[in-house]
Amino acid sequence: MHKTLILWDIDGTILHSGGAGMHSLQLALKEVFGSDASIADIDFAGRTDPWIIGQVFARAGIDDSPGNRGRYIDGYIGLLPSVLRLKQASVLPGLRPLLDAAAAHPHVAQGLLTGNLRRGAETKLGYHGLWHHFAVGAFADDSAVRDELGPHALRRARAHWAHDFPVERVWIVGDTPHDIACARAVGARVLAVATGGSSVADLAAHAPDAVLRDLSDPAPFWAALGA
Repeated sequence: MHKTLILWDIDGTILHSGGAGMHSLQLALKEVFGSDASIADIDFAGRTDPWIIGQVFARAGIDDSPGNRGRYIDGYIGLLPSVLRLKQASVLPGLRPLLDAAAAHPHVAQGLLTGNLRRGAETKLGYHGLWHHFAVGAFADDSAVRDELGPHALRRARAHWAHDFPVERVWIVGDTPHDIACARAVGARVLAVATGGSSVADLAAHAPDAVLRDLSDPAPFWAALGA
């Protein structure tokens, strides 16, 4: 019986995409709307795709309608695989064996909790052959507010594994203060990792349950989770 649920962030935690997401959004802005407005100053870290799209449209003066969002998302997803190749996107050190170990662990289940839209998450993880690790997840399709994603992930995990994961055995793993806040919003525990844009000190200031410089060594990760 699974006892511990690990919910993974993607960008900066599992993958380093070299800015592929931002670059794809910039290219799609030109391709779909003919706009050269710069989105370079938008702080993407820990944000949800719908929130980011709202910022992009505001800068470009584009009507934030459902139709425009749909067209823009289609353009973005269509460009993403080629841009991932262009930017030499990579899996962060230690993550492949760590995800494999979690999948094989008899007392661990793992899913996603990410600000990516589901199609974006599948494209990014599928590019690296990692999508199969995640039977469940919460995505930006569920809410543009990251702190509202936790209940969706828990509901799906409990239904999929027919197991009532208590929140004290749910761990969110992420690389930004937004991940820490998201875990606290649902009562989960959180392991912060300084493989994105935040340092160990920056993350520690937000009082996660554990903070690691990276996940290249699995021993501190498993020790923190107690799994």
